[in-house]
Amino acid sequence: MNLKIKYLYALSISFLLTAQSGFSQSTKGALPQIKVSKNQHYFVTENEKPFFWLGDTGWLTFSKLDRAGVDKYFKDRKEKGFNVVQIMVLHNLNAINVYGDAALINEDAAQPLTTPGNNFDNPAEYDYWDHVDYTLDVAQKNGIYVAIVPVWGTNVSKGNKVSKEQAEKYAKFLADRYKNRTNVIWLNGGDTHGNEFTDIWNAIGSTLKTNNPNQLVTFHPFGRTDSSENYHNATWLDFNMFQSGHRRYDQDSVKTNFKEDNYKFVQRDLTLKPTKPTLDGEPSYEGIPHGLHDTLQPKWTANDVRRYGYWSVFAGAAGYTYGHNAVMQMFRKGDKPAYGNKELWTSAINAPGAGQMIYIKKLILDFPYLERIPDQTLIANQGEKYDYLIATRGNNYALIYTYTGRKIEVNMGKIAGNKVTASWYNPRNGQKTKIGIIDNKGTKEFQPSGKKEDGNDWVLILRSN
Repeated sequence: MNLKIKYLYALSISFLLTAQSGFSQSTKGALPQIKVSKNQHYFVTENEKPFFWLGDTGWLTFSKLDRAGVDKYFKDRKEKGFNVVQIMVLHNLNAINVYGDAALINEDAAQPLTTPGNNFDNPAEYDYWDHVDYTLDVAQKNGIYVAIVPVWGTNVSKGNKVSKEQAEKYAKFLADRYKNRTNVIWLNGGDTHGNEFTDIWNAIGSTLKTNNPNQLVTFHPFGRTDSSENYHNATWLDFNMFQSGHRRYDQDSVKTNFKEDNYKFVQRDLTLKPTKPTLDGEPSYEGIPHGLHDTLQPKWTANDVRRYGYWSVFAGAAGYTYGHNAVMQMFRKGDKPAYGNKELWTSAINAPGAGQMIYIKKLILDFPYLERIPDQTLIANQGEKYDYLIATRGNNYALIYTYTGRKIEVNMGKIAGNKVTASWYNPRNGQKTKIGIIDNKGTKEFQPSGKKEDGNDWVLILRSN
């Protein structure tokens, strides 16, 4: 059935039937529901087990990957330790997937184009939303939660193509269709300024949260901004998300933002009331030019994505989202590249940074999770910019990160015990090297191996004896 006939077919049935046709969804093997921890800093499962958000950015998965591609992508991300993937449903209102199925009737967000049935072998049944369902099923089988952007911000901010009424109807459709999905998280917004079109974003957020109170909702903002700046007190916002962005220190024209110091977003968010978890939902992507648009600029590397990860998590973030230039756009042969990308997504999934993200997750979960707090009083020689040292600790452990391999001077006595065991942790491969047992008092100096340079990063581990 071609697209035109599908349009006519969909228009011939009532909107009620259209909406109801999407209720067939897999609940077998459902993942534990994710919720905010009791201390309101982190995430846990419904059984109170720690959940460290390790996200990947796969924005165009729904529209550009076929079923085989979906299978390959989520299998790979599971193997690399990711447990969240961020995807947008509607990049544009004329969104069409790889099978030629449109998401909407007449590019109207209030009219999702659905057909009864979901038989892949029958094109008359299988539609855009069935492919979204399939993707969510595959993610679930691989233990992955999907953080879904309902409609990308430009569809609202440029030409105001989505009205408040359309937004509410569309959000209700999504809420009804995916109400039984335990592996769905909602990212309202989508790379957009939170102070613009607040009526629409509040309508979407409120509709999603009111109809499905157990599904987490946040807001994905524009670069160098944070959901907390406009929606922290919104009843629909369960946790904060900021986009630390893709620019260097010297590429910022705004003097008042935090530039590359993404840990400052976390530090600020954790002072707000009520307390809510926060995380960096879009740092600099691996393989993307500094500043995005000038393809002659250097590209961000695995070193940089590690720095953003450890900086933000040690500052108290509830997790971290990684991204790669080729993967976020699911770049295929014949595609028009964005941001100077030339690599296929099937190759880029094996980029160095993607394989190294698991080590931050493993490190954090190796210690009592919910008691962890940021504590800069551990550091006697804090530094700035890339020399910045950052520390986090629990009652019986402390972790201190250096991006440049510079000497770390530690104010001891911040964790329990008269003696502590000190070790080095390598963020590039997860290997530990024991330093020895030392007195837990005074100020001690620790020097990582290798020369002082960007990317010679290490974590100093101190454990109470």
